[in-house]
Amino acid sequence: MSADDILDSRRSFLRKSLTLIPVVTVAGSGIGLGAAVVADPAPAQAKARDEAAPAGSGTAYQPVFFTAEEWAFVNAAVARLIPADATGPGALEAGVPEYIDRQLTTPYATGATWYMQGPFVADAAPEFGYQLRLVPRDIYRLGIAAADDWCGRQYGKRFAELDAATQDQALGLLEAGKATFDAVPAKVFFSYLLTNTKEGFFCDPIHGGNKGLVGWKLVNFPGARADFMDWVERGERYPIPPVSIRGERA
Repeated sequence: MSADDILDSRRSFLRKSLTLIPVVTVAGSGIGLGAAVVADPAPAQAKARDEAAPAGSGTAYQPVFFTAEEWAFVNAAVARLIPADATGPGALEAGVPEYIDRQLTTPYATGATWYMQGPFVADAAPEFGYQLRLVPRDIYRLGIAAADDWCGRQYGKRFAELDAATQDQALGLLEAGKATFDAVPAKVFFSYLLTNTKEGFFCDPIHGGNKGLVGWKLVNFPGARADFMDWVERGERYPIPPVSIRGERA
């Protein structure tokens, strides 16, 4: 397969992936009624988040929500979900871990706008929607701990310590629901991780991800330009590089 074939294949996959990313509404505050609260060894207050290195500052980002062990897992996992290759940088280089960490300090992470009262029916049909007691920050905290524990039993090492091929195998088992976790379904945890990875790869850099606009350049998205609708149906490559909300250009 030529480099052009690889590029077309990856762009096609990521374009299709965009339709699977839900719109995340970040509003309100507090935890929804009935939501389980997991002890947080590294409280993520808004002040601490604002003082963290801003996107594009050139300073190494320090996680606010994640512990060191969790941060190692997230960095290793996103690097395998969207790896760097001949077509360009991957999720790790795009700053996806920073994006996820920042999201987990927002009201979205506490399920502030979710309906979180029971009953909670674990085996409900998909059309009934989300049924767990857990909010996103709980899913990450419990899911990462469970994944590392499972990898320890399965492979003798934490996820971040595994080689790339074994990490791919482990993620595949999580995606298929073939790994058994006690605290949170492995498939649910993987779904959040994959969705947030895609979001971080394609978001505006103001949110911490898509550094260097690498996601937008990959799919030829113009970004925050005032008007490009006349190019949508032309079947041609948009000739002007993308621009971010803050004015960053590729």
